[in-house]
Amino acid sequence: MTHEPIYSPADLRRLEQQAEAAGCGLMQQAAEATVAWIRNRFSPGAAIRVVAGPGNNGGDALWAAVRLAEAGYRPQVVCPRPSEAPTPQAALSRLLAMGLPVWPMWPDALPAPALVVDGLFGIGLARPLAEPWSTLVRAINAAPAPVLALDVPSGIDAWTGRRSGSSVVRAHATLTFLCAKPGLHTSDGADLAGEVDVARLQVPASLLPSAEGALIDTPQDALPLRPRNSHKGRFGSVLVIGAAPGMAGAGLLAGTTALACGAGKVWLLTLDPTLTVSPIQPELMIRPLNDSRTLLDEAAVCAAGPGLGTSVDAASVVAAAVDRPGPLVLDADALNLLAAIPSLAEALAQRALPAVLTPHPAEAARLLGCTTAAVQHDRVAAARTLAARYHALVVLKGAGSLIMRPDGFYHVCPVGSPALASAGQGDVLTGVIAALLAQGLSPFDAASLAVWLHAMTGRRHEDLQGPVGLHAGLMGDRVAEEMNRLYRQRAANQPVMPPPLHQWRADWPEF
Repeated sequence: MTHEPIYSPADLRRLEQQAEAAGCGLMQQAAEATVAWIRNRFSPGAAIRVVAGPGNNGGDALWAAVRLAEAGYRPQVVCPRPSEAPTPQAALSRLLAMGLPVWPMWPDALPAPALVVDGLFGIGLARPLAEPWSTLVRAINAAPAPVLALDVPSGIDAWTGRRSGSSVVRAHATLTFLCAKPGLHTSDGADLAGEVDVARLQVPASLLPSAEGALIDTPQDALPLRPRNSHKGRFGSVLVIGAAPGMAGAGLLAGTTALACGAGKVWLLTLDPTLTVSPIQPELMIRPLNDSRTLLDEAAVCAAGPGLGTSVDAASVVAAAVDRPGPLVLDADALNLLAAIPSLAEALAQRALPAVLTPHPAEAARLLGCTTAAVQHDRVAAARTLAARYHALVVLKGAGSLIMRPDGFYHVCPVGSPALASAGQGDVLTGVIAALLAQGLSPFDAASLAVWLHAMTGRRHEDLQGPVGLHAGLMGDRVAEEMNRLYRQRAANQPVMPPPLHQWRADWPEF
């Protein structure tokens, strides 16, 4: 599973300082990357309005304007308060020497540009924008042209995705530098950053810090192998625990999804004695609660929580699942029981193999004993605290879902869709994770790949049809389609035997 690295804010600051001391010319490199991005989308001669702020982000923008002019574009430069640092000042002097005007405020009288470049504020902004910057932000957002943000849309926290105030640039695309930023994919950033590209720039490898996380990207290499010489036993067995009276659908969704996504066989241990068979998925083996001990011993993977309820019986069977040594996924009511029963939480933290917890923000808040708003305020910090407290791998669901290891390293899923905002999608995700665990993936790889597959299924539906109509009952087969698409991509990258040059015939004479 390849990925774009994420550095901590402190490490990124240190890298920038060390790279500048080593003469890497990061500002000019960022400008070159910006021009390359623009040249790939707009023809020379296009008017590009470049809005530059008072810091390094503004310096990136000013040098980009210089390079754009040299490449035959028509930059319209807006810079109310240029930086006094030498490198941005050199760019400003170069622009003036080229005869290009620099406007102190948004030039309403000029013809509309083909593109607006937001170079007001980068990753360092930690306060609401004041004048004249808030006026410029309003002008940028009102412009009849797409907006490219440099590094991060001005007004967004690069690591949490939170707005710094009411004045925030709404970008159509963001070109971020040196490393990926989680805030571009989560919280408000998921809506305000647009399509995100990463320009790593040229920095000596010896200066690069260790990544604290990574974006999931092109995950087909993580897919479990499926040799032709296979049988169902090779792909593992899953036990889904849930489906209490009135909530059987959740358990059925998780179980049928696990089957669709490649598990060799799947049991549903139900708390509803009237549920004995699924007429639409008869291969799903439904068993009563009194079979729990046998099934807990036999199944390779246990997934507890979908439609489980919080009864005494539910608590007892979750405790038994936690005590078993194999792979474990806890979702929905299993998480609520975990938050309510200290002994269960203690047993979970003592497991040799970390369980996979899949909370949405409200469930995460119950596990942490805080508010949902506090979780959303800093999703990375919340997921890291949960993973350390429960010695578990945590999937914090939502825009820019996070997959956090107990040691604090995490993945961010950079894709997703509002098409997934419907009941039962969490049960589906639980089934995907369980199926991948059953096929031999590690908890971290299984959770990361499952989140990506689930998110891409939503994105593909949105691209082809729109943001509504993808109910959870459709998802098992749709996620399987996404898996098969990855398998085909991986197969296409493998060496193949060329076709024969001549038609082979069995009756050719021997020579």
